[in-house]
Amino acid sequence: MSELKFEELLEAGCHFGHLKRKWNPKMAPYIFKEHNGIHVIDLQKTIAKADEAAAAIKQIAKSGKKVLFVATKKQAKDIVAETVKPVDMPFVTERWPGGMLTNFATIRKAVKKMNSLDQLMASKEFNNISKRERLQVQRERAKLDKNLGSIADLNRLPAALFVIDINKEHIAVAEARRLNIPTFALVDTNCNPDLVDFPIPANDDASKSIAVILRYMVESIQEGLNERMMSKENAAEEAAEEETVDTKAEEPAEEETKAPVKKAKAESKVKKVKDVAEAKPAEGEAEAKPKRPRKTVKKTTEEKKEE
Repeated sequence: MSELKFEELLEAGCHFGHLKRKWNPKMAPYIFKEHNGIHVIDLQKTIAKADEAAAAIKQIAKSGKKVLFVATKKQAKDIVAETVKPVDMPFVTERWPGGMLTNFATIRKAVKKMNSLDQLMASKEFNNISKRERLQVQRERAKLDKNLGSIADLNRLPAALFVIDINKEHIAVAEARRLNIPTFALVDTNCNPDLVDFPIPANDDASKSIAVILRYMVESIQEGLNERMMSKENAAEEAAEEETVDTKAEEPAEEETKAPVKKAKAESKVKKVKDVAEAKPAEGEAEAKPKRPRKTVKKTTEEKKEE
C-alpha cells in the first residue's frame, strides 16, 4: 500500500477550505492558517488522520465485513463508483433512501422485488403480456437498479460507513450514529468532525482531492482482503499438515496393538514345541521296555523233604 505524500495532497488541492464566514469552530484544530479570507487545512494532520482511518478500515475488511460508501454529490459520485467496484464494496451514489439503515428490512423487500422482476423478465411469460405492461416492468426495474443496484448483495447491515460531505449526507450519518455503526468521513472546514468516528480533514468539493483520499482508503481495503485470503490459505495448509501428522502417528499405534498379538502367538508356538519335545524320548536313549514277570519254579517233593 502506497503512503500519502504531502506533495500529492498539495497538488490535488486537499488543503483548500471554505470561506472564513462559513467555517465550523470545531474544525479549528485542523486549520493551518487563513489566507485571503479562506481557511487552509493542515495537511500534516490530514496524513495522520488518513493513516488512522486506513488502519481501522483495513481491519474491517480483513474481518470479512462490508463498508458502505456514500457520496451523492456530483463531484464524487462517478469517482466513488469507479474506485470502489474493484474491491466489491457497496456504495450509494444516486440518492440516500431514508431509513436505509434503521429500516433495513424494508430495503431488503425492495431488493427482493427487483430480483423477482429479473426472474419475470427472463421467463417466457414476459413476452406474452402486453407491450404497455412490459414497459412498466422495465421502467420499475431500471428505477430500482438505479437506487439499489449497488446494495443488492448487501444481506446485512454494513460494518462501517465512508461518507463524503457529512453536511449533505447528514441523514446517513444520523442513522449510522443511532445504530452505533463506525463512520469514516472526508470533512471540510464547514463540517463538525465530532459527528464521525474517523474524520479526515480535506477538501470535499474538488474531485482530485476526493480521488486521492478515496484511492488510499480503497488500497487499505484491498490489503485487508489480501491478508484475509492469505490467512485462509495458511489455515488450510496447517490443517492439511496436521492431518498428515495424525495419519503417521496412527500407523505406529496400529503396529503397537499388533505386537502383543504376535508375541502371544509366538509364545504359544514355543509352548507347543516344548510339550512335543517332552513327550518324545531323547535321542540315543532306548525306549524303556516293560519288565516281564519272573517265572516261579515249583519245588519238588524231595526238596521239600530235605528242608
